[in-house]
Amino acid sequence: MMRRVDPPRAEYAFNGDVAIAYGVAGDGPVDLVYIQGFVSDVELMWDFPPAAAFFERIASWGRLITIDRRGTGMSDRFSSGDLPPLEDAAADVLAVMDAVGSERASILGHHEGGQLGAMLAATHPERVRTLSLFATAASWERAAREDPVEPVTGDLDEWIEDWRWNFGTRANERELFDQAAPSRTGEIDTYRFISRLMRHAASPNSAVGFLRLLLDTDITGILGAIEVPTQVLHRVGDRMLPVAYGRELAAAIPGASFVELPGDDWWPFLGDTDELLGAVESFVLGSEGAARSQTHPSTPGWRGLATVLFTDIVGSTARSAELGDHRWSELRERHDAIVRGALGSAGGREVKTMGDGFLATFDGPARGVECAASIVRAVRDLGIEVRAGLHTGEVVFEGDDLAGIAVAIGARISALAGPSEVLVSRTVKDLTAGSGLGFEDAGEHELKGVPDTWRLYRVVG
Repeated sequence: MMRRVDPPRAEYAFNGDVAIAYGVAGDGPVDLVYIQGFVSDVELMWDFPPAAAFFERIASWGRLITIDRRGTGMSDRFSSGDLPPLEDAAADVLAVMDAVGSERASILGHHEGGQLGAMLAATHPERVRTLSLFATAASWERAAREDPVEPVTGDLDEWIEDWRWNFGTRANERELFDQAAPSRTGEIDTYRFISRLMRHAASPNSAVGFLRLLLDTDITGILGAIEVPTQVLHRVGDRMLPVAYGRELAAAIPGASFVELPGDDWWPFLGDTDELLGAVESFVLGSEGAARSQTHPSTPGWRGLATVLFTDIVGSTARSAELGDHRWSELRERHDAIVRGALGSAGGREVKTMGDGFLATFDGPARGVECAASIVRAVRDLGIEVRAGLHTGEVVFEGDDLAGIAVAIGARISALAGPSEVLVSRTVKDLTAGSGLGFEDAGEHELKGVPDTWRLYRVVG
């Protein structure tokens, strides 16, 4: 018989000055971080018997860590236009893990929480034992536009605005829950609780902000870099997100297993939870000995997701001839100091200097883009201009150098940039939703030595 687990009291971890609410239940030998998405409240969810039973099952064999993403539930709130990109949300999860003394945890992500879990596993594989993704898509905009029942056509704004006026209201209950929880159709207590949870999780404006963030985010470009043991779970009759998206997600992650589950409920704690939780438990506990050892990003041989930044001084040969060796050397020293200062402020890692430029890496693309833009602005005071290019992909640290196709792509993108221009790949753009960064389409390009054509974007603003 499963023993009773006391509901957790919310505690707080800090990422900088942002407070992230979390709860801990159980004391098993394996840590599991459950990331639900923006409809979350770490204390309130335990008031709903199906959710409490779901959590108690996990806490019976592991230490369950639940999290409210920043801007939701009991975590610090923000305006709808100030919601975090995935890299900041991933850093929040790490802050919680540090606060509870979890060096390495299994991740169970639901819906957009699955996108966050994927980002965390790709960028910090040394902190993730296993990754389980439930009802998750790589691109929610594509899923919305391809919906087999009510596809969204044209501009998304009108569809998004419906959420502002219907979020957490009685008018929304029947339509939403008939899709998300068909096994509970007509059960007033379920309708009331989920509506209450939605209202506690976010205000209507915040919900719209999160929906925009969700629709602007696409993790397709990072899936190939996930190397931790991964399973993708999806109910075959899911009406919110057809099972085809789960199959597609699993196929894009190297070595991932796909678990097709019976039922049609989108909420993981409704419907047939035994098969879902049984699959997660077997995977997490069975992978304990088989999980590949992961090194720290500062260790030679580390392989994982990183954002690569290349910078280069424009017209350096002509300028050095104009100034002479001594004055050019002084100018270079001032340039190098600016670049290194910007890298330090943004949390970048200098890999090496190359001629008149730098190669650096970042954990997250938004920080890399912001750093590149600050360098472009700052060096103008020296009377010179730089070009910069960024790409996010899998890299390998080899001694003091960096290898991998992402490095070649970043170098080719940088070479295409003009004076004082920052160019980025589509992957970078798709992962920086919520960062406030502006981009304009720079067209499709062939990158020397790299297959296919690549859509590039120019950083503006």
